[in-house]
Amino acid sequence: MIKERVVPPVAKRVPKTLSIHNDTRIDDYFWLNQREDQDVLDYLNAENAYFEEMTAHTKAFEDNLFKEMKARIKEDDESVPYKYNGYWYIVKYETGKDYPIYIRRKDTLDAPDELMFDCNEMAKGHDYFKLAGISISPDNTKVAYGLDTVGRRQYTINFKSLVDNEPITDTIENTTGSASWANDNATLFYTKKDEETLRSDKVFKHKLGTNESEDKLVFHEIDDTFGVAVYKSKSRKYIIIACYSTLTNEYHILDANTPNAGFKVFQERIRGLEYSISHFEDHFYMVTNKDEATNFKLMKTDETKTEVSNWVEVIPHREDVLLEDIDIFKDFLVISERSNGLNQIRITRWDETDDYYLPFDSETYTAYTGTNVDFDTEVLRYSYNSLTNPASTIDFNMVTKTKTIKKEQQVLGGTFDKNNYQSERLWATADDGTKIPMSVVYKKGVKKDGNSPVLQYAYGSYGSTIDPYFSSIRLSLLDRGFIYVIAHVRGGEYLGRNWYEQGKLLQKKNTFTDFIACSKFLIENNYTSPKHLYALGGSAGGLLIGAVINMAPQLYHGVIAAVPFVDVVTTMLDDSIPLTTGEYDEWGNPNTLEYYNYMKSYSPYDNVKAQDYPHILVTTGLHDSQVQYWEPAKWVAKMRFLKTDTNKLFLKTNMNAGHGGASGRFEALKEDAEEYAFLLDLENITS
Repeated sequence: MIKERVVPPVAKRVPKTLSIHNDTRIDDYFWLNQREDQDVLDYLNAENAYFEEMTAHTKAFEDNLFKEMKARIKEDDESVPYKYNGYWYIVKYETGKDYPIYIRRKDTLDAPDELMFDCNEMAKGHDYFKLAGISISPDNTKVAYGLDTVGRRQYTINFKSLVDNEPITDTIENTTGSASWANDNATLFYTKKDEETLRSDKVFKHKLGTNESEDKLVFHEIDDTFGVAVYKSKSRKYIIIACYSTLTNEYHILDANTPNAGFKVFQERIRGLEYSISHFEDHFYMVTNKDEATNFKLMKTDETKTEVSNWVEVIPHREDVLLEDIDIFKDFLVISERSNGLNQIRITRWDETDDYYLPFDSETYTAYTGTNVDFDTEVLRYSYNSLTNPASTIDFNMVTKTKTIKKEQQVLGGTFDKNNYQSERLWATADDGTKIPMSVVYKKGVKKDGNSPVLQYAYGSYGSTIDPYFSSIRLSLLDRGFIYVIAHVRGGEYLGRNWYEQGKLLQKKNTFTDFIACSKFLIENNYTSPKHLYALGGSAGGLLIGAVINMAPQLYHGVIAAVPFVDVVTTMLDDSIPLTTGEYDEWGNPNTLEYYNYMKSYSPYDNVKAQDYPHILVTTGLHDSQVQYWEPAKWVAKMRFLKTDTNKLFLKTNMNAGHGGASGRFEALKEDAEEYAFLLDLENITS
């Protein structure tokens, strides 16, 4: 009996006219933005049902992939302890459990465990669960923490006693999840979100034992292109309010010993002036772009004279080195830099008697400073990994210059040997002649004859750099002959701040053409062919995927776009949508004609056309606060109506999650297995 062909769902077309700048767009699927509408939910569920039926033949393989991935993970695991304010803090995982357990031990690691949170118990009854923003009072007796049980990143702050482990009745709704204690152990500062846009815009002061309604507003950010955060300096002397936008920063400071005093502006905002602040003794240190320091420089100022006119240069700007961050210790300053795309960690003594770099000799790797909350120590904690080396947590003695590997990620299952894998760095040439780096990994013995499958990944926005990192999950592709490529396209900061500037605003298309140039390089050099090349990107990386398959669909056999930002023009014109106003400096403001026209020329949804597309899997979450679910839903509906091929096109919506997908560590693995099964099925790999 011949099985009847499964017919994909067809979204109804309800034309809506959108007009601005004497230009009219017709959006047939605008109606999909009604989250509570039954027709919308029915459509999303129909797409899910279609996906399940069309991939039913891969479900057994998908389950095997999940078990394979899970088997590599050490389930009964725990973090390397770190010490803060007299206690050692540890995060544990237990076999078969999805969520972390937070414990601490007083003074020594031999002390008995004090249970703070068992998230496995707390998550019961919730489809989604996220605990964040754990903040311990200075006297170590109380803890504030944020809970999100929807996935929309609107956290409720809760409190409990660490003396008797009993809850404290105070609760605060609709926050970012984090809170900072003043030194009186009774006053907290926290950030609230706008109910509609979800922009963090207000800082409140809460007195323990009072109702939220009594909390005092201490700062309101009225500029809707800015967000705010509040935190405590590592020196524990200051409560700091950070106001941030893409191009501009402003900080307000308050002595943590006087929580009822007023905040003081550190340096009022100047458009284009970016800076961050760190406190040490009687000075503040600023990583800043002041005076056109594109790659940033380090400056300092007296803590009583914080205006920019008082700032003094400590480390000058360098054209070829990006200054990313600093870590301050009692006797040492640690500087995180990036040169030619590679991380560097520089250690210098405050008394200037020593200045050196940690040695790294791999061709492509990732190294970064870790949890360094202890101020009075000569030990720096940092992490190191590469495409072939599992992550290591290392304690480095900055005096003796000796290192102790505290933990190396274990890859269980008995088959992994890092010597069986090869990594390299390649350089493609973009349309404008720019060299675009790629980090590549594959299993030794893979032939470069044009027949190997390649999964090419990129992000390319916000100056966010995707470093070459190890993934035990990725082994399920490498061991089946896949080559994995990270394309370090413009829009990230891999090659410095200018690398970012060349991939945003009116140069955004460089991000897409760089990715295409990398794909062509891989094909021309026989790493793969269009029959075996796959592309992957999420969020702003999903925008990249959407743009690329409009521009060069013939290069790819299949793509995955996770929570993709694809309806750029309509979203950026709607200032009620979360993130919109804060991102004008990233994408441009389409209320201005020049930016409107440029966005419209690449927006994936606006540029879907009648042409052949590769096989496509699109994923989203109903409660996504970053990229609203209707963007990918509309995009899939429009592609399904216009595309001229018979290739697979799937929309998978997690009806119980947001931007980050499922919350449990193994539930998230199931999503990875689902995506891998989609790719492997296209390669006719079934085991």
